[in-house]
Amino acid sequence: MSDWTSGYVSEVDYTHDFFHEMTPAALALAATSKGHKHGLAHANLSYCELGCGQGFTTNLLAAANPHIEFHAMDFNPSHIAGARELATEGKIENVHFYERSFADFDAETTLPKQFDIIALHGVMSWVSQQNRQLIVDFIRRRLKSGGMVYVSYNALSGWASVMPLRRILLDRAAQGTGPLEERITEALRFAGQLEGTGAKFFQANPLASARLEKSKQMSPNYLAHEMFNADWTPFHFADLAEELSEAKLSFLGSTGLLDHIDDLSLTPEQIALLDGESDPVRRESLRDVLANEQFRSDLFVKGARRHTERGAIGAWFETPLALMQRYSGGPLKLNWRSRDIALDPAQYTPILEALGRGPVTVRGLLDQGAFGQMTWAEISRLLTILIGAKVLSPCLPLEGAQARRAQCQAFNLAVSKRAEDSETLRFLASPITGGGVEVDRIEQLFLLAYSEGKTEPTQWADLVWRILSAQGQRLQHEGQVLQRPEENLALLQARAVAFAARRLGLCKSLGVIPAAANVTSGVGQVDVGQPREAAA
Repeated sequence: MSDWTSGYVSEVDYTHDFFHEMTPAALALAATSKGHKHGLAHANLSYCELGCGQGFTTNLLAAANPHIEFHAMDFNPSHIAGARELATEGKIENVHFYERSFADFDAETTLPKQFDIIALHGVMSWVSQQNRQLIVDFIRRRLKSGGMVYVSYNALSGWASVMPLRRILLDRAAQGTGPLEERITEALRFAGQLEGTGAKFFQANPLASARLEKSKQMSPNYLAHEMFNADWTPFHFADLAEELSEAKLSFLGSTGLLDHIDDLSLTPEQIALLDGESDPVRRESLRDVLANEQFRSDLFVKGARRHTERGAIGAWFETPLALMQRYSGGPLKLNWRSRDIALDPAQYTPILEALGRGPVTVRGLLDQGAFGQMTWAEISRLLTILIGAKVLSPCLPLEGAQARRAQCQAFNLAVSKRAEDSETLRFLASPITGGGVEVDRIEQLFLLAYSEGKTEPTQWADLVWRILSAQGQRLQHEGQVLQRPEENLALLQARAVAFAARRLGLCKSLGVIPAAANVTSGVGQVDVGQPREAAA
């Protein structure tokens, strides 16, 4: 393997995913939820992603947040070339990509002196200790006082029983020849054969069996980067916190808001045990064991500043919220860590109905009477659950909405045009939330047709079928490939009608309609400054 990879997989390209937790508005709310100040409300912010992979998350965030300058690096030249290409197609001017290693990135002369946010998704567990030290040194020098670091990584508690399986897979793949994807498939087959002999390891470690079965269903491209690097370190939380403390970072909280409410996933006995530990680092280490945590996404801060009780409530009041799921009445069914979350429809229905008319601040919801007679403790708990479950999302203020809309429309056009040939990119940028909205390939093509003035679902289906049939592609229905053109078209028409009824209104309210590609039409324009219906 070439030295420039530092042991990281370079034969197989990384996936083009969007990671919601890295959204600036989401990071700000995670801090607010924990009662901390965040400093992300002012202008002229700078954001750095270390190890950006394909750069899709950074590109989307830059499109949705033109008031922030984004800088992202990765060692893989094909990743950086692809990220720059998408930025050009999407007409994004506030993003900068660098083909650099952790060793030489700090010497880049065009970087800002310091950053407000530094993000590392899926990096720390997959690089060497030497590279982790370089990362910590970069953060120490380049993060502003009061700045925040997002970091996600594998947790030791959930991976400990799987580590022998991972080593077997790694060694088996190293013995083979041919493309890495084929060697990964063969390694999984061999591990299945090993389990089939009645190996006592799998009998004693059912999580390893479950992980093996799950891995067989995953893309080899994803597995290559997840489990087949030379360096692979699941962390005990205290160990990672100690490494980051060298950069003067302290733990602020999980970016997953549902983890901010203990009784959603822990028993009263477990909560009592946790409450007996006052040290936040030791407390999180215990929580990992109680939950058998496999993956963490955390927020650290350089110089924590807590709100007063009044200030914490005020920060919530100023937070704008948007509806992320169509709501047409009836009970919400939410689940977290294999537990159902019980919510009172009488409490959440007025909130969802109010947000169905457009984004509103928490203070605005209060003024409208959406909270009824709830106490503040009940309000903050309910909002935390609804946001953590992605029913709601924090969003950006009205100021700057027009610039965000224009940049998102251009980016979404570039993404939707790529959907003519590929299903790789599955998210569009929202000028409302400053983040991404999941929209699959066919739905993107529906939106592309809609933006060009085609208002009837049958027209959208016709456009999609012309694209698919020209490429020799067919749809599947109930596990069967549809061969006849009329069957494919009928299924597309049914999907288009359903999309118009269930998803189009939400796409409008979140501002993800792409710019019109071929015609000048007001159909694809969304006035983000006015209240909008979020669902048909």
